[in-house]
Amino acid sequence: MEAMNAVSKEAESSSLEWPDYVVIAVYFIGILGVGLWSGRSNKQDSISGYFLASRNMHWIPVGASLFASNIGSGHFVGLSGSGAASGIGNAAFELNAMFILILLGYVFVPVYMASGVYTMPEYLRLRFGGQRIRVYLSVLALLLYVFTKISADLFSGAIFIQQAMGLEGDAGIYISILILLAIAALFTITGGLTAVIWTDFVQTIIMLIGSFILMGMAFNEVGGYNELIHKFFKAYPNENQTAYDLNNRSCANIPADAMHLFKNIKSPELPWTGVVFGVTISSIWYWCSDQVIVQRTLAAKTMSHAKGGCIMASFLKILPLFIIIFPGMASRVLYTDTVACADPAVCEKVCGSQAGCTNIAYAELVINLLPTGLTGLMLSVMLAALMSSLTSIFNSSSTIFTMDIWTRIRKNPSDIELLIVGRLFVLVLVAVSILWIPVIQASQGGQLFVYIQNITSYLAPPVCAVYLLAFFVPRTTEQGAFWGLMVGLIIGLIRFGLEFGYAIPACGTGLPDPRPEIIKKIVGNVHYLHFGCILFVISLVTAILVSLITEPIDEKYLYRLTFWTRHSSKIRLELKDSNKSDSTSNLVTAVAEADSSATASNDSAANFATDPTSNNLTVNLPVWRRAVNCLCGVQTQKAEVQNVPKAIIDPQEEAILASEFIKEDPKWYKFVNTNAIIVMSVSAFMWAWYA
Repeated sequence: MEAMNAVSKEAESSSLEWPDYVVIAVYFIGILGVGLWSGRSNKQDSISGYFLASRNMHWIPVGASLFASNIGSGHFVGLSGSGAASGIGNAAFELNAMFILILLGYVFVPVYMASGVYTMPEYLRLRFGGQRIRVYLSVLALLLYVFTKISADLFSGAIFIQQAMGLEGDAGIYISILILLAIAALFTITGGLTAVIWTDFVQTIIMLIGSFILMGMAFNEVGGYNELIHKFFKAYPNENQTAYDLNNRSCANIPADAMHLFKNIKSPELPWTGVVFGVTISSIWYWCSDQVIVQRTLAAKTMSHAKGGCIMASFLKILPLFIIIFPGMASRVLYTDTVACADPAVCEKVCGSQAGCTNIAYAELVINLLPTGLTGLMLSVMLAALMSSLTSIFNSSSTIFTMDIWTRIRKNPSDIELLIVGRLFVLVLVAVSILWIPVIQASQGGQLFVYIQNITSYLAPPVCAVYLLAFFVPRTTEQGAFWGLMVGLIIGLIRFGLEFGYAIPACGTGLPDPRPEIIKKIVGNVHYLHFGCILFVISLVTAILVSLITEPIDEKYLYRLTFWTRHSSKIRLELKDSNKSDSTSNLVTAVAEADSSATASNDSAANFATDPTSNNLTVNLPVWRRAVNCLCGVQTQKAEVQNVPKAIIDPQEEAILASEFIKEDPKWYKFVNTNAIIVMSVSAFMWAWYA
């Protein structure tokens, strides 16, 4: 009872004061202004202008956007929570990304740019022909966005808002989330990728400043780094807030290897084999083939700027260990009875979850450690993280739907139609997200970050396998890639069902595990990262075997679509349909390498044609129509017919331009390579230090 009274007093004292609200208001007005300014100043009337920021972005905003798109509120809540629960182990995902980002910039982006694609499923369509892989991955990506990324961000954002603002009941959370969703959607609808990247850039600065302030105060409060490590291993709650599992171990147990990245192969948390191989597989999928991430690099003005953005993001990935995980550990030391709560009944009263309260670790620091004004700043940081993630997902999801699904529903849609559909789909995502909020609230569990990684390991490995084969094995066929994906999907869904099909009682309830023994062995003895490795190998072998028994794809269809042909200046023929039963039905057409739906490099390399909308007579439109056009970023002006002919170039010239676009200035080539070596060396040192 005393513990509950203390918590109640703590909640009462955590109410924001007027300086906090001023800081939050200034933040929102400033960020909204940046988003609207960047959106209106950018050329949005073209598909490239809206979806790829006219491919004119500097490496600094590209790198900041990569980092901000990844570090959402799910990281602040989930990663700090995992730090409070078990130490630095989950920093492996962050440090691993330092290497994978270099892989993205040096291996994957050159091929994507040379091929001239907008979306990742579009790349697979060009690489393999047909539509079924592209459509399958598009739908899968949209589902993953809604049910993992958006839901995880909203859930973590709701936790922080509830703890930081002292809101009670559903009404306060719904109002807060609706405001966040509305502003995030407004950024994306009105600005396209330019607005998203520039708001990401500003919000990255806000996140870093606020996080460094809180990190410094947390370290100061616990007595420094050495004291943090010493006190962390002794941070157990009082007996009246502790429960024990069926083996009589404390539910608040701190693993002995909490300060190590490489753990025993039988570790239930992060075995070293899973860290080395399983995390790498998931990371390649996320960083090198996920639309949200790759789209940022495709907006770079040159290949050197794309690499520079990846290197900058790689440097920034060092920070989560220090600004998120260590503060999470400090929160457990400072507020042990709350953050390390282990009794299901007490935990449910404290944070609403029987599984534990480590997810509120970061919020507890903000509430109890920061003075008035700085509390508002850190709430702004959390809102910035949430907004950054949501705007990135909204923009990338609308790109996938518009370019990969809508173009199959509507043949030959106009540019304006595609732009409007992309904006409207953002509104659909907002509606689905709101409907999903009750499910988020009902599915509160233990460590949010671990939950997300579980889902990734069940669904991502087959996609990773197919992308690696597409890039490095020209012999891979559409049939092989498709059946590799299907076999992997079936096996992954089986494991998903076995994992989440049973409600396992929270530690300390005293209830037995309801799962049959066979399922306990299958799921309990095979770590999710090990399962991801197995699933990757099965999908890889399936794709290779099926490819070997099917007709290979001729080299003339693969120029600038594999790593080995990225510099080719030969004319590429386009595979129209490679999955018909008749092997001779692979119709091909010698098409321009960069038509209006496949390349945006012309926007930055050369303006070969005028905007198609400029050839039309624009008449006086009703006020409501002009308002809609303004919202959608379509320039409506009174003009006479401009019969400006399009500049026509032959396919050979266009192929040469596509191959030359990824060439780099020798000076900048050496500069980015030097920095890539430096960042990989720093990463290797971090791995060795905390091994």
